[in-house]
Amino acid sequence: MRLSISFYFINLYNVNNMITSSQLRELGLSENEAKVYLAMLELGPATVLEIAAKALMNRPTVYVQIESLKQRGLVSTQSKGKKQIFIAESPSQLESMLEREQKNLEVKKEELSRMLPDLTTMFNLSDQKPQVRYFEGKAGLEKMRDEFLKTKEKIIYGISSIDQVRSVFPVNTINIKNYSDRRVEKGIRVMAVYSHKGEPVYTKEENESRLRQVRYIDSDKMKFDADITIFDDSMAIAFLGGSLFGVIISQKEIAESFKNLFKFLWSVAEEK
Repeated sequence: MRLSISFYFINLYNVNNMITSSQLRELGLSENEAKVYLAMLELGPATVLEIAAKALMNRPTVYVQIESLKQRGLVSTQSKGKKQIFIAESPSQLESMLEREQKNLEVKKEELSRMLPDLTTMFNLSDQKPQVRYFEGKAGLEKMRDEFLKTKEKIIYGISSIDQVRSVFPVNTINIKNYSDRRVEKGIRVMAVYSHKGEPVYTKEENESRLRQVRYIDSDKMKFDADITIFDDSMAIAFLGGSLFGVIISQKEIAESFKNLFKFLWSVAEEK
């Protein structure tokens, strides 16, 4: 008799260790669902307190898992006096669960097939929406200016009022020199149309050494309080009158439109 009992417990130990919660997770159960279901299989009809002790989980968590397993058809309940008893359904219900999920998956795939053309259209249209970034204050404008140095085309187009720019960023400041030096080091060329009261401010020799081409328009002919920069598929506007702030708009068609504006101004400006 002792040998029979020992053999029974050895076999029970082996059965209990044949299936793990991780294996049930591969069937679609969560970790906690799998632990509770295995505990219930071992216990047979049991109270939530007994299940919690077996699964090494607290009662509120076990209640949640039992409700979830009931939805999957893997748990049933019965009353025994004032106690509510929970019973694990046959493991064959796992196959039924997978069949239901497969049917649901087929329905979702059909629904996706109907939705996919419209979703694809929305995705393609999103590429046409401009991305807008805002920059505030003088420090924000300096940060915005650093974005120009990321150009892949290695060329920047500018439309500027030199008087406005220099009122905010004096030409001899460290930040201006640092930006200009970094631009030259990166081999980024500048083409700029600028306005100014009085004579042109750049020399030919200086322009060549600074990778810069400029043309001049008298400020009476081109008066504005913004500084415009076009690079790659983006354009930036720095507002220099009153409150200082800037915006970078990234969208190919907008950038191309401002490049065309630049080309027109370039064509009518003076080479000085």
